[in-house]
Amino acid sequence: MSNNFSVYLRKPVCEDKESLIAAYQRSEDLHSPYTFAPTDFDAYITQENRYLLCHKHHHEIIGTFNISNIIRGWFQSAYVGYEVFSPFQQQGFMQQGLQLLIEEAFTTLNLHRLEANIQTDNIASIKLVAKSGFLKEGYSKNYLRIGGKEWKDHERWALVNECWRDDN
Repeated sequence: MSNNFSVYLRKPVCEDKESLIAAYQRSEDLHSPYTFAPTDFDAYITQENRYLLCHKHHHEIIGTFNISNIIRGWFQSAYVGYEVFSPFQQQGFMQQGLQLLIEEAFTTLNLHRLEANIQTDNIASIKLVAKSGFLKEGYSKNYLRIGGKEWKDHERWALVNECWRDDN
């Protein structure tokens, strides 16, 4: 599936810290008001199921993805988060990256469901998940306190793994 993509996913390593700090700094205007840079990059880099989206040819970090709050048992579900870094936005890289992340979540991690919660005015993010097959399930008022600053309303989008396998 990924052979024709111009990007790949990889886990972050300590040596990525300076590149990530620079990427967040140059992307501050792009990310505002939807997300803010991490306050602890060491914890960010070691976060379980954090992935860097990198360009296949020059290996620069294009963006990040994370799969968080994995709940096993009868739920088999998680949340997906992501951000693109300037100047890589609106070039299709995140679409490719999200496809790779879905493959990771549904095949490697064997999740049944991925959920993305998106601020209602973040049109680019809504288009990204919609093009990837996520369906809008609802609206959550004051869902998340962005950057520890302000509570924001979100749309709830989800994708179900139709090929989920019961490994019990």
